[in-house]
Amino acid sequence: MKRAIPIMILTVAGLIPLWRFEPTPETTSTANESTQSPSTSTDGNTQVVAGSTVTTRYGDVQVEVTFSGTEITSVRMLQQPDSGPTSKAVPELIEETLTAQSADVASVSGATTTSEAYVDSLQAAIDGRDQ
Repeated sequence: MKRAIPIMILTVAGLIPLWRFEPTPETTSTANESTQSPSTSTDGNTQVVAGSTVTTRYGDVQVEVTFSGTEITSVRMLQQPDSGPTSKAVPELIEETLTAQSADVASVSGATTTSEAYVDSLQAAIDGRDQ
């Protein structure tokens, strides 16, 4: 009986990490970036361009950028990994993009992979603006 209580406590302590474990979605593709070209639609002076889809180990990332002339007026995520760090990083990345008016944005700590994929897709959309 004296040993049963410490054994039960240690068993529960060992199971806590299993209960708190949050698996990340896995992808089967090993390609780092797809070969799709950006898609574009225009309406007068406004142009909407979708960047390329970038595959990461956490999921696909793709942005859609709206331009008014040469100014970036909005950025929308078409695809993004379903994770807490990504959900927190996306608003920061979009805000930095609108401020910088370019793909020269800093990675968000804790979502570095998603940040890098965001920049790649954003740059593809910017490059595809005039095509």
